[in-house]
Amino acid sequence: MNFLDQLNDSQREAVTYTEGASLIVAGAGSGKTRVLTYRIAYLLQQGVPAGRIMALTFTNKAAREMKERIMRLVDARDARYLVMGTFHSVCTRLLRPYAEQLGYTRDFSIYDTPDMKSVIKGICKERGLDEKVYKPGAVQSRISMAKNGGIGPREYGMNQQLLREDREARMYEFATVYELYQIRLKAANAMDFDDLLINMLRLLEVCPEAREKYRQQFQYILVDEYQDTNYIQFQLVKKLAEPQNNICVVGDDAQSIYSFRGADIRNILNFRQVYPNARLFKLERNYRSTQTIVNAANSLIHKNVHQIEKTVYSEKEEGAPLNLQPYMDDKTEALGVAMKIQRMKHKGYDSFAVLYRTNAQSRVIEGELRKLNIPYRIYGGTSFYQRKEIKDALGYLRLAVNARDNEALLRIVGFPGRGIGETTMKKVSANATEHHRCYLDVMREPDETGLDVSAATKKKLQAFALLIDGYHEQSEAMDAFRFAEMVMRTSGVMTALALDRTAEGIDRAQNVQELLNAIHEFVEGRQNEGIDFTPVTDFLSEVSLLTDQDENLTDTTERVTLMTVHAAKGLEFPVVFIVGMEENLFPSQFAVRPQDIEEERRLLYVAITRAMEQCYVSFARQRFRNGSFSFNSPSRFLNDIDKRYFEMTTRPTMPTNPANPVITTGRTMPTNPTRPVSGATSEIASSVWKAGDRVAHRVFGEGTVTRIYRDEVTENDKIEINFDTQGTKTLLLTHAKLERAT
Repeated sequence: MNFLDQLNDSQREAVTYTEGASLIVAGAGSGKTRVLTYRIAYLLQQGVPAGRIMALTFTNKAAREMKERIMRLVDARDARYLVMGTFHSVCTRLLRPYAEQLGYTRDFSIYDTPDMKSVIKGICKERGLDEKVYKPGAVQSRISMAKNGGIGPREYGMNQQLLREDREARMYEFATVYELYQIRLKAANAMDFDDLLINMLRLLEVCPEAREKYRQQFQYILVDEYQDTNYIQFQLVKKLAEPQNNICVVGDDAQSIYSFRGADIRNILNFRQVYPNARLFKLERNYRSTQTIVNAANSLIHKNVHQIEKTVYSEKEEGAPLNLQPYMDDKTEALGVAMKIQRMKHKGYDSFAVLYRTNAQSRVIEGELRKLNIPYRIYGGTSFYQRKEIKDALGYLRLAVNARDNEALLRIVGFPGRGIGETTMKKVSANATEHHRCYLDVMREPDETGLDVSAATKKKLQAFALLIDGYHEQSEAMDAFRFAEMVMRTSGVMTALALDRTAEGIDRAQNVQELLNAIHEFVEGRQNEGIDFTPVTDFLSEVSLLTDQDENLTDTTERVTLMTVHAAKGLEFPVVFIVGMEENLFPSQFAVRPQDIEEERRLLYVAITRAMEQCYVSFARQRFRNGSFSFNSPSRFLNDIDKRYFEMTTRPTMPTNPANPVITTGRTMPTNPTRPVSGATSEIASSVWKAGDRVAHRVFGEGTVTRIYRDEVTENDKIEINFDTQGTKTLLLTHAKLERAT
């Protein structure tokens, strides 16, 4: 059978149009990979030599899978010479023959992330820069963002906006570090990942021979996930395609979610302006999800201003509406998700995915899944307690209660940096072994064991020992939460993490804060059991047991998948749970500009369209963050989804008996699209009060009602009160417990 018969009309039209520029906008679940694969197979079938075709992807896995599919469609020998791979792998291949034109030899090295950080660390050390400010990861990330935007060291030094940002971050010498970094790489005959793209673009500009050779060779250029390309990748593809412009790009602007990596959505939005004669093909049939899920996602994404208009549709069954569930707090939310999975486990644990906005959210979900013996995997990440920053933080607590824990000491002595290097610790280790002491004993009294280090180094070792000894004295006098919070603050851990404003740095800081949340919950749980004082040793024991239990699940084949929404792109699951749908979480608190909000909305679109059959959406009224409970509103995005595609529970769910948890729910009702849904409890409460009423609150005292906020999606109504002595505060009506002032 002709493989074209396996395509629908839109797909077939996109596959067989091969001459000239074309933009294939592929909606979620519309068979994007199939179209790209079949298009290449069609070109080969039409007699185009494989070596004349270049296909660029974003992962090696995608390139490998596509090539395997092509070989099943056509003679494998025809596909053997396809130039297919990631931007970086293809550029490496094309650069080597012409490397001398750029001042390199053809055997140049490629520096990975650890190599790059090592070079940066050396430069900063030589210049005496504060490593707490010039953290290698943060510097490397900023250099990469500059390169992705086509900004070299010289241009950077003349860009007043970037220099102003550096001053605000206290990186006054960043431009110099960037310049020296490039000099070091060139001296080492090395390129980093970004240089591979930049130097390929430069080669096409300065070497006519290479430019003409590659333009003649690659008559057909195809780019996957075009919405994820950055400025350099856009320029690179544009120059290679000239002058024939036989370029085909495939992507979905509604799934552009990687701006923090340098991706520029304008590349796909403005494609037809760059190539005025380009044909536009829209793949709008979704083969993955039910009609209701697709329609709900459409109603959400249509709220974005900047987009390529399309209406994705499904011909599958109508399916169940999205379930919207409010919870009292994040712990109850996690328990509710775990119990729903337990009730539906007959589907197989592989059927379920729990999606969240930040990695830190996995901790409480992991805990509830463990309690119900539900196996899970962390996709695209590490189990919460196995993350480096968490193990570092726990290392401080371990050493504080057990001075002989040498492994914990080795883990934390260099974080944050104290000028105690690897060479010094090797001497400490050898000395401790010789005198049968623990490392901390040697560091505390280096002269007593004749430790061979300088006087300055001895002072650093003793200062560290003094810090840990102080923690040991306090570890038995403070409860676990207060102690851990004090250690994270006074050790410099929180400060060091806060200085790293990269996406990864922010994630790490949130994870450590989530660890403190876990300890707070542990202490609170003990108090509810009648235990007045909980030392940190009890929590450390609990964590060890949890980790052991986690390891015992390694032989289970079927598991629930936990992941961030970013990691979920390209995947699909029969049942998807989207948790934490609250303001300042989803959308993120860092999403301030209109374009940021649009990207966050696209991120939720991606989350919803991962679901094949059922989609559960939830939010918590209160969430323990940054050392206290926060009362966040439900996400604004919930109001963007047409109410007809929701069903919701009319009051928060919570366990009736923690020892034998059973979810008690209110009645479930489809939402009337013509009238906002509000729970009965909130409706009664908000009808009792009006602006001008005098009220009394058990904590804040007396005050005057200034405003009532009615929520369009849930019963989470709020009341604004100007208190006589405490100022204006906004409270949840269902929690406020107000009385009329006498």
